[in-house]
Amino acid sequence: MLLLRTVAAWLLILVFAVINGGFREAVLLPNLGQPAAFVLSAILLSLCIVIVAIVLAGWLRLNGFSRCLFVGLLWLCLTLVFEFGFGRIVQGLSWAEMLEAYTFKDGNLWPLVLVVTFFAPLLAARIRGRL
Repeated sequence: MLLLRTVAAWLLILVFAVINGGFREAVLLPNLGQPAAFVLSAILLSLCIVIVAIVLAGWLRLNGFSRCLFVGLLWLCLTLVFEFGFGRIVQGLSWAEMLEAYTFKDGNLWPLVLVVTFFAPLLAARIRGRL
């Protein structure tokens, strides 16, 4: 049951990530330029991830350190599989092109978003007083 709930929560995060990416491309990049748009987009997505974790902490039963780390690790793995699978299969990107997102170049904070993804359940449990 935990596995299904964790994947369902991650799918909600994925919806927010897609919306965030569209907002970045349509609004932030044209108005702010790449570095500022990437930074703001990373902050917005990180906030969405933490908010989802906080709101769903009870439903996910985030009441133990190891359970929180399991959920965070699964979210991180699902994100990486989606990121590289989508990039490679759908977008036809090379490995070098995909790995460029992990360089902090031009305001790209994607690696920090991944850190937030991993620790969001733990942070949510602490905020909700479940640990």
